[in-house]
Amino acid sequence: MDEICALYEKKIKELNPVIREISYDISYHYNFIDDLADMSALVYDHSIQTSLPYDQQWIKQKTLQHLENWHHRDNIS
Repeated sequence: MDEICALYEKKIKELNPVIREISYDISYHYNFIDDLADMSALVYDHSIQTSLPYDQQWIKQKTLQHLENWHHRDNIS
């Protein structure tokens, strides 16, 4: 999920090179994922020793959880 967030933030910085600090709403991140027509994730499942495919909706859910955890960690420090 770090890479997906980094990909989105890189795109924002490319579009807004003079803005030093950027904040965004999760809906913008979701739109970015939706605009990537063929985004999916293969995640290795140790219990069955194979990779399972996940769709954009799953990626959105995991990205939201990732950002919430990141925000929570940031506020504790």
